[in-house]
Amino acid sequence: MTIQFKPKGVCSQLMNVTIQDGVIQDIQVLGGCSGNLQGISKLLPGMKAEDAIARMAGIKCGFKATSCPDQLTKALQAALNEEEKRKNAE
Repeated sequence: MTIQFKPKGVCSQLMNVTIQDGVIQDIQVLGGCSGNLQGISKLLPGMKAEDAIARMAGIKCGFKATSCPDQLTKALQAALNEEEKRKNAE
């Protein structure tokens, strides 16, 4: 299942997150620090979304209250919530 997430308070503009059974399949980020986000996008596939959330939640970027990794945790949580809703609806 893929969701689109619009991050807030960071340079990136859009995050596409694909998860299946709670495991990250793919991450695509539009905008932001290209090298860092490409690295994150390559490291996360195959990891449980809950583990990625635990590792990246609360990371800040400079004086900002959030960061792209922190916003990505919000996208992952939204994807997990949507996946759970769909399973409960079946």
